[in-house]
Amino acid sequence: MRKDRLLWVDDEIDFLRPHVLFLQAKGYEVETVTNGMDALDKCRETDYDLIFLDENMPGISGLETLAQIKDISPTVPVVMITKSEEENIMDMAIGSKIADYLIKPVNPNQILLSLKKNLHRKDIVSEVAQTAYQQNFGKIGMQINDSLTSDDWIELYRRLVFWELELEASDGPMGEMLSMQKNEANNAFCKFVKRNYIDWMAAMNPKAPKEDERPMMSPDIMKRTIFPLLDQGEKVFFLVLDNFRYDQWRMVANELSDWFNFDEQLYMSILPTATQYARNSIFSGLMPIQIAEMFPELWVDEDEEENKNLNEAPLIKTCIDRFRRQHSFSYHKINDVTGGEKLLNQLPQLVQNDLNVVVFNFIDMLSHTRTESKMIRELASTEAAYRSLTVSWFRHSPLRDLLKELAARKIRVVITTDHGSIKVDNPIKVQANNGEINSNLRYKLSRNMTYNSRQVYEINRPAEALLPSPNMSTKYIFATNRDFFAYPNNYNYYVSYYTNTFQHGGISMEEMIIPLITLKGK
Repeated sequence: MRKDRLLWVDDEIDFLRPHVLFLQAKGYEVETVTNGMDALDKCRETDYDLIFLDENMPGISGLETLAQIKDISPTVPVVMITKSEEENIMDMAIGSKIADYLIKPVNPNQILLSLKKNLHRKDIVSEVAQTAYQQNFGKIGMQINDSLTSDDWIELYRRLVFWELELEASDGPMGEMLSMQKNEANNAFCKFVKRNYIDWMAAMNPKAPKEDERPMMSPDIMKRTIFPLLDQGEKVFFLVLDNFRYDQWRMVANELSDWFNFDEQLYMSILPTATQYARNSIFSGLMPIQIAEMFPELWVDEDEEENKNLNEAPLIKTCIDRFRRQHSFSYHKINDVTGGEKLLNQLPQLVQNDLNVVVFNFIDMLSHTRTESKMIRELASTEAAYRSLTVSWFRHSPLRDLLKELAARKIRVVITTDHGSIKVDNPIKVQANNGEINSNLRYKLSRNMTYNSRQVYEINRPAEALLPSPNMSTKYIFATNRDFFAYPNNYNYYVSYYTNTFQHGGISMEEMIIPLITLKGK
């Protein structure tokens, strides 16, 4: 293995000989020069891993040398060493993108710490994360077995996402172990949902004796989160990011920490974890069967060709009216940059409303585009890459501009989603014997389907799950963990096309346990 190669530039290098010997003893290859011109000649001849640069030298100064080094080797880290503590010198050095700044006299351990920080940080962080996860592996395994309530599962999912992000940059074996443990957790979570979902639906009745034993779910958001903020006299922007997972939120949160303080919660999406059901439930404060019965003109069945999400603004209005509130509100759906810019231009008028609801569709569009586009699939080939693409979008999106403006105006913001998604890789055969079946890969409903009942979660009486029945004999089935439904006809092509795509509609932690964030500007 090649030693890390260092260049040390200092007109008093002879006095630093003990430091050089110390670094050589630690395994570094160290070259020295006494002025800026010689340093530039060395940089033209040799690729260095890091350069120590004195600021105060005869001839061209350290700052002038730094500027020319950046022209020759833009990516090499440069550590500025100086006797001066003047703020303008520090500002100029930092503005020139130095890697570190040390004040003379420096001791060997300061030098070594700077090297570790700038050359070995990634390896050290990875090693520490690997060791820490290994130490927690057993505890997480016990937590999987001991998770008996929805709160237990929410806490376990938080922990798994934490380690997923910690190990993201690691190539070690712990990443694979975590993936296996997460799969084990999802299998157990799916069994938990199967055992409890119908009981949760029974507890949806406000008069049910066990209402407090179910998790917060989609129809609770307006009543439990939005209305209390409005009651406090807050102006609220309610932002719904379609198909936004908790791990994606944790990445985006890093981009917002300078502007907002967060109150972070997780809640459970209803089934199916699909926009037509979950988002309509959020906005109406009702379960799907209640929407279909109380407002049939606002509910569109699966077998109808009409767009399923055209009635979101009227559903919000029904919720406000049902709770006998007088709030002024607006509704906007943002599908592109132009729509976002138009929204920002309307902001002076919108902040006069009590409530502004905004749906952002980009992440859902990214998920679908990734399925259809080979190029996007390669750009987001892994979970980490998928998260990274989400963050890249956010940094240049109208959503970021909107949040920055709302933080400055001290407008209260609530961010949530209707459901998450999971990367699927295990096909399960299903066939509609009457030819009528919906297209979603994670849930199916029809009058007559053939499938292996042991591989799915089936609901034979949709009313018990507070789901509408387009026909008297309609039943629902849901894929669990990483499964997806495939048709026997053209099976191999279908499986090849959809394997390793991100899908939603079924049962998994990623789809069901989703973020609900209240933000307050700093």
